[in-house]
Amino acid sequence: MTNIFQTFLNYQFLGNSGKSYLTSLLIFLILLVVLRIFRQKIFFHLKERAKKTKTEIDDILIEIIEGVKPPFYFFISLYFALYSLKIPEKFQKIINSLFILIIVYQIIKSFHISLNRISEKIAQKEEGKEKLKKEASLKGLFFLIKIVIWTIAALIILSSWGINVNSLIAGLGIGGIAVALAIQNILGDIFSSFSLIFDKPFEIGDFIVVGSNNGIVKKIGIKTTRIQTLQGEELIISNKELTESRIQNFGRMRERRIQFNFGVCYETPLEKLKKIPEIVKEIITNIEKTRLDRVHFKEFGDSALIFEVVYYILSPDYSEYMNIQQKINFALKESFEKEKIEFAYPTQTIYLAKTNQ
Repeated sequence: MTNIFQTFLNYQFLGNSGKSYLTSLLIFLILLVVLRIFRQKIFFHLKERAKKTKTEIDDILIEIIEGVKPPFYFFISLYFALYSLKIPEKFQKIINSLFILIIVYQIIKSFHISLNRISEKIAQKEEGKEKLKKEASLKGLFFLIKIVIWTIAALIILSSWGINVNSLIAGLGIGGIAVALAIQNILGDIFSSFSLIFDKPFEIGDFIVVGSNNGIVKKIGIKTTRIQTLQGEELIISNKELTESRIQNFGRMRERRIQFNFGVCYETPLEKLKKIPEIVKEIITNIEKTRLDRVHFKEFGDSALIFEVVYYILSPDYSEYMNIQQKINFALKESFEKEKIEFAYPTQTIYLAKTNQ
């Protein structure tokens, strides 16, 4: 029995002894068992610990490891086991190419898992239509990222197969420049839409002012944003133009600051002038959703004594502002009529001097 075993160890086949084949088999089995133990035992404990942490990073790592299937462990074990054998160069190149292919595929798969988890995490912060809109935008962005990853992976695999990728890259570079020049405006709008969705300078329903245009945001698309103006027509603006413009977003106002002036006649007695701030204060404080800031006799105008009023409306709604301002105007008119205070209007008084001739 010992002689048979010794003969097997010394037996030569395809340039390798029986001892080399036996060593290779042992390496394969040991690696396979170790990786299996890692997946069943150690990985189980890591997974349990990850459930107790608040960070998402370990959860993503666990999901990546879960995505590695048994055939991958089998091939890794086989690949390193073959290193102890003398293998023909052509066969070795095939094995190396397969190894790179499988590793690159697993790395890409890990990227996909990470991107999907990040997408889900971001979308969870939104609800309803906003959630669907953000999910669609993330899919578009991650689709572009995946194209880049697969392109790099393909170049790596082709290079490992002995294909000269330099000329291919040069060709892709020239073609890429031509394509980029042709679609640069479209790509600019697409990336600008991602900026609008993630940065959120405005949302659907906000009243915004862009340059000389204004209106309510109705839709934020991949290439354009649609705004309904106060006149009723639909205004379509490219997303790139929006990201490069200064935007006033009235939808983010929590309260509206109002300043207005009015004038009374110069003939108004001082006693009644002193009553005016109190009259204005009483009117505004008795109206809901208002907060008075100040009332002052501001200046002597050309044809009137000018008062300045500053108050806040505790709502961003423009219609509500106009309703409140109307109430204030009616109340001022009524109070001034009772006090016999006259509003001023542009007049000129000409004094004629009588001279003796």
